[in-house]
Amino acid sequence: MSTSHVVTLAAVNVLAWPVIHVGFAWAGTQARADRFDPDSWLFRARGFERGGRIYEALFRVKSWKGLLPDGAAWFKSGFAKKGLARADAAYLDRFVVETCRGELVHWATLLAAGVFFLWNEAWVGWIMVAYAVLANLPCIIVQRYNRVRLVELIERREAQRGGA
Repeated sequence: MSTSHVVTLAAVNVLAWPVIHVGFAWAGTQARADRFDPDSWLFRARGFERGGRIYEALFRVKSWKGLLPDGAAWFKSGFAKKGLARADAAYLDRFVVETCRGELVHWATLLAAGVFFLWNEAWVGWIMVAYAVLANLPCIIVQRYNRVRLVELIERREAQRGGA
């Protein structure tokens, strides 16, 4: 393989990732909110998550989640998820839906790593898969962590209102 071919492949790989990331993020912002049901198979809370405590126990997610970029800021229609801006029910419900949107975008981006096997040798494709996992799994963890905690908060508030 010639040096120019290697340089060309490296350039394609380096340029493909931002296109994939931004493309899926943009597509995610264009999808209607009612497409993201927090009770659906992909997004619903699992027993092993224990209200998000598993993510804190295994990954100490609270210590680093604030370091991740919030891609929503890149798009006019994006919903900032860096922190809670309000605590009203409508906002919390929307936040939950937006964690679903964010999670799906990161799953799609991670799965897109498979395209790198089309033009690279297998070992390079596996490096791209490793990158995809390292770049997207922390974001997926944070989306799930935030969602299960928000859902618990919403349920506690509803229970308090029902008992009051």
